[in-house]
Formats: sequence, structure tokens, C-alpha cells
Amino acid sequence: MAAAHVDLGDDTLNKAVADGMERVETLLIEELSKGEAFVSEKVLHLTKAGGKRFRPMFALLASQYGSEPMNDRVIKAAAIVEMTHLATLYHDDVMDEADKRRGVPSANARWNNSVAILAGDILLAHTSRIMSELGVETVAHFAETFGDLVTGQMRETIGAGDGDPVEHYMNVIREKTGVLIASAGFLGGLHSGASQEHIKALQGYGYAIGMVFQIVDDFIDIFSDTTQSGKTPGTDLREGVFTLPVLYALQEDTPVGEELRGILTGPIHDDATVEHVLGLLAKSQGRQKALDDVSAYLNEAEQHLEALPACATTDALRNLARFTVARVG
Repeated sequence: MAAAHVDLGDDTLNKAVADGMERVETLLIEELSKGEAFVSEKVLHLTKAGGKRFRPMFALLASQYGSEPMNDRVIKAAAIVEMTHLATLYHDDVMDEADKRRGVPSANARWNNSVAILAGDILLAHTSRIMSELGVETVAHFAETFGDLVTGQMRETIGAGDGDPVEHYMNVIREKTGVLIASAGFLGGLHSGASQEHIKALQGYGYAIGMVFQIVDDFIDIFSDTTQSGKTPGTDLREGVFTLPVLYALQEDTPVGEELRGILTGPIHDDATVEHVLGLLAKSQGRQKALDDVSAYLNEAEQHLEALPACATTDALRNLARFTVARVG
């Protein structure tokens, strides 16, 4: 479901955000259509495939706390957050050797790795051009954001080593997911003229809700059926990616934990073993521990919302957080 079609619980807010998202979408297509046709074809490939568009929607919602909500600068800020997200998808698909993204062939599968990498790079070039129109503060902020995104990807690639795998996982999802969502809140507030107190609260909410989103997505991969998630259960296990419930289960001093440690030494390729591991995980403490972390980050998000005025936008942000958690069933 596209973010612009999410019911925010208020008719006036729904219309304002839907109109704003149309402007963001128009800017994305116009900007990414510039230049050589053989380049724009590649960068528009995933753009036109859709997606939730949560990040730009959050930027638009954040702008409601300023004196100039959804002005042209806010629309540009929302667009650069989405373009940055798209760039990371192109690069991630190369590193993960993915063949599908948003229901269409990934760029690396449709063309090749070099084309996918360059498409991600040109997206960042478009982002930088628009960013330059928004001022030095935005450029400086995004320089840090880019650094965090790359650090998170590299951290994930290198692995936890001798460190705590749960702490490593949390750092990765904070850098790869939380940071960019926090940036959406920061930029939406900044360019609408929101107060520093409100910008700080929006940024904090973004960090926390980013953690919730990622843990819930990882949770659904293990504990939900295909009809709910739209993907085959255990996809991460097949790729040798151990997410939070798995990491907690592997640390257990129980027969289940011991058996899992014997099986999960790398990717799993046969369906029977995946099914068996999913059954073991359902019996483990990993499920509840991961849910406890989701609850903690949800509470953190709620605390940041307490610093914002009582209004339809704050109610919408609160409901978005709860809706995300409700997906785990």
C-alpha cells in the first residue's frame, strides 16, 4: 500500500498529505527524467515500481509542526530522502545478489551489477543537486546521513566478529534504517520552520520507529505465513542472514538453542531444514525477546511524541507506530 493512501485518521490531514505526495512524486519523475535517456531509464526503474513511500510521507507530516507546512522546500526535502532510499536499494541488491525488488526484476538482474551501482550513484547525484538548493545545514546533515548509511552496510558486511551479535544487529539497523527515517523528520521540521524542540522530537521518533519497522519486518519473515507477508517464510535464513529473533534463540542455554547452533552455521538451502528451523524458533525465547525490544522502541517513540503538541498529526504518528506493531499479529 502506497504511503499516500494510508488513512491518517483525519480527512483534512489525509488530503494535505495526499496532495503533498503527488507533488513529491511529480518532482521525483521530473528530476530523474533529466539527462541521457539510457541513464534515466535505469534510475526510474525502481522509482516507478512504487513502494510504501513512508520516508517522504513522514517528512510531510513533520512539516505540519512548522509555520509553512508542505512548502516547496519541504517537497524537495521529502524527495531527496526518497531518492537516497532508492539509491541504497540499488546498491543493496548488488551486495545481496537480489533478483527481485518491489515486485519487479532488480536492476542488477535486469541489466548487471555495474549498471545497478551506477544507477545508485546517479540517484545520489540528483539528491546532491536538489540538496544544494536547500542550504548548507541540509548538506551537512545529509553528509552525516550518507556516512551512517555506508557505515551500516559495511558493518553488516563485516559481521559482528567477536562482539555481541545482538548489539551488532541493533547498530546495523539503526544506521541502515533508523538514520534515514530520522532525517525525514529532521528535514520536514527544519524546512517548515518548526521549533528546535519539535525537530528534535521528530528526529527521535524517526530513529525509534525505524528500529520498530526493521525488527517487525524481520519478525514477519520468520513467524508469518506467505499470505500475510507476501514472501516465503525463512527467506533470511535461506540467505544466511540471522535477524533478531534468531540471534536471541542462538544465545539460549536450552536444547532448542543447542540444536539451532548446530544447524545455523550458514545459509540453508533445503526446504525441510528451513521448516524445521522455523519450528525450533517458534519454541524458542527469541520471539518474545524480539517483541520485548519492539515494545521498548515503541515506548521510546511514544515518549518523543509527548514533546509534540496534541493535534491530528501527532495522533497520526502515534497510530502509524501502533499499526506497524500490529502487523506481527
